[in-house]
Amino acid sequence: MTPFAIALLIIVGVFLLESVATVLNSRSTAPRPPKGFEGVYDLDRYARSQEYKRTNSEFGLFQNILSLAALLAFWLLGGFGWLHEWSQTWQMNEILRGVCVIGLVGAVSSLISLPFSIYDTFVIEERFGFNKTTPRTFITDQLKSILLAVLLGGPLIAGVLWIFHTFDNAWLWAWGSLTAVTLLLSYLAPRFIMPLFYKFTPLEDGELQSAINVMAERCGFPVTGIYVIDGSRRSSKANAFFTGFGKNRKIALFDTLIDNHTTEELVGVLAHEIGHFKLRHIIQQMAFGILQTGLMLYLLNYFVTKPEIYQAFNVNPGTDLPVHFGIIFFMMLYGPIALILGIITNKLSRIHEFQADAYAAKATGTPKALASALKKLTADSLGNLTPHPMEVFLHYSHPPTPKRVAALEQMPVKPLDPAPAAAQGESA
Repeated sequence: MTPFAIALLIIVGVFLLESVATVLNSRSTAPRPPKGFEGVYDLDRYARSQEYKRTNSEFGLFQNILSLAALLAFWLLGGFGWLHEWSQTWQMNEILRGVCVIGLVGAVSSLISLPFSIYDTFVIEERFGFNKTTPRTFITDQLKSILLAVLLGGPLIAGVLWIFHTFDNAWLWAWGSLTAVTLLLSYLAPRFIMPLFYKFTPLEDGELQSAINVMAERCGFPVTGIYVIDGSRRSSKANAFFTGFGKNRKIALFDTLIDNHTTEELVGVLAHEIGHFKLRHIIQQMAFGILQTGLMLYLLNYFVTKPEIYQAFNVNPGTDLPVHFGIIFFMMLYGPIALILGIITNKLSRIHEFQADAYAAKATGTPKALASALKKLTADSLGNLTPHPMEVFLHYSHPPTPKRVAALEQMPVKPLDPAPAAAQGESA
């Protein structure tokens, strides 16, 4: 089998597998909500959740079909070969040329996906009552994203290209560099990047703040700040998360989450997030991510040295292989490996979610608070209560809500004994 045939088989094969999972998930329905969800899912809301699932599945499938068609048309009509020849006429060094080519491909891909993003936000999300984004906010977010891509992505791509043009065993140097950048961004993003999109306001003194502080102290998890995020400017969906490392930890709550949940439920949600830190899930997932990056770069190091790969995409590289095109083609063909690694990552994540749920039940002294919050969160977002097992296996980082609730409701727990934070120690 020729390299061209192998590349085509990989791209189309991954697309077909993803499409089968999407179709099966769309058709996975039940006439009534699972037992225990009747209080938050009446028949009308449950019907809307099924419709929301089908609408998103059909729209996602349609988008993937058009994206694949555009890619195949550009490829089979010699687009990559034309782009290579055109880029050779640019009066610039190889590193800058590579950054421009990769940036151009990324820009075109973003332009193709932009109409789908607009339709999803202002038609689908609007239709189901979730969208709060104004056209002005949408445009501003897009411009900020472009600016970040240029300021952060450009130098990062240039650095990777320079490494692959300069060093033997370039993948090792690139791996170390990307790991350092990833850790640095994990520290900087909550402070400088997220505030570009969301407004962080300190939570006012009151019952909720006191309850959170008591629970965090009981868990040995001191926080330096509790903030409210104006998520309602973009969507009615809710979320909560922690940021920071070591002693510099901050809690972030979407305003929509606070508006729709009781203090007890919010404390249960945050106890779940604390569970991830205390059980070292964050460190484990970060370590696994670093290993995945190392594997990807090792394979890339081998991939970019093969002229037949370039020729499969109608690029005649000559004696000096254009590494930037090798990176583009590698990312196109990385799908099967990414899918396998995603399955492993998601399986680990689902295990971690059950463990964090158990921790939260023990930390709060009752599983009912978190179970109630999960039901409300799922209902408010018209979450899918009946996902197909194949979709869960391939893509779900969280167990389906009914399974989490069932596990919580069967959980015999005893609350943690109150203890000062210093006695509990640090874990994240």
